[in-house]
Amino acid sequence: MLYVIGTPIGNLNDITLRALEALKGADVIAAEDTRHSGNLLRHFEIRKPLVSYHQHNEAMRTQELSERLSAGENVALITDAGMPGLSDPGARLIRACIQKGLDYTIIPGVSAILTALVGSGFALDRFCFHGFLPVKSGGRERELRAAAECAETSVFFESPHRISKTLAACAEIMAERQLCVARELTKKFEEFRRGTAAELLAHYAAHPAKGEITLVISGTAR
Repeated sequence: MLYVIGTPIGNLNDITLRALEALKGADVIAAEDTRHSGNLLRHFEIRKPLVSYHQHNEAMRTQELSERLSAGENVALITDAGMPGLSDPGARLIRACIQKGLDYTIIPGVSAILTALVGSGFALDRFCFHGFLPVKSGGRERELRAAAECAETSVFFESPHRISKTLAACAEIMAERQLCVARELTKKFEEFRRGTAAELLAHYAAHPAKGEITLVISGTAR
């Protein structure tokens, strides 16, 4: 069986008992970054064979893991942080299981998306997750303009190196809209900073952002 396992996004105490049980029972663990996941496994004293599973070998590895699943092995799929398949590898292997009639189960865990949403204080009844914002300015502005028209709360992942450019674009596109920069979620320096784009831009000009960032944009129907 394939076990799709959510892993901590920062605080290792957030791992679930089901996740630990599945990892200990796996014949092989497929990980986005074997070195990163190796640290997680060592912390919990789990010693299992690790294979890499990332965007550059996903097609080849999906075939290999499908064969192992067909042979009756238990395969655990994890990413560096959070749930596989959400802006991370995983969806291809799940589709392969569906197509081949192979058993799989999802073991949920912490999600930066939901953690940022709840921490933002914005409307939670309807939201849209857009993944990572495009690196190029044209694509980024198109995504932000679309979000500015949304009644729903919008959620994006963004790099700390680009957050100032993104906030500057937001200041032009949606000057009065309330935003929340959710940073270093579940970690020691966790931050939920709210304000207009101009207010946030001024803050991060004086205090450069570090760590993983989730940007939450309030919808038009506040």
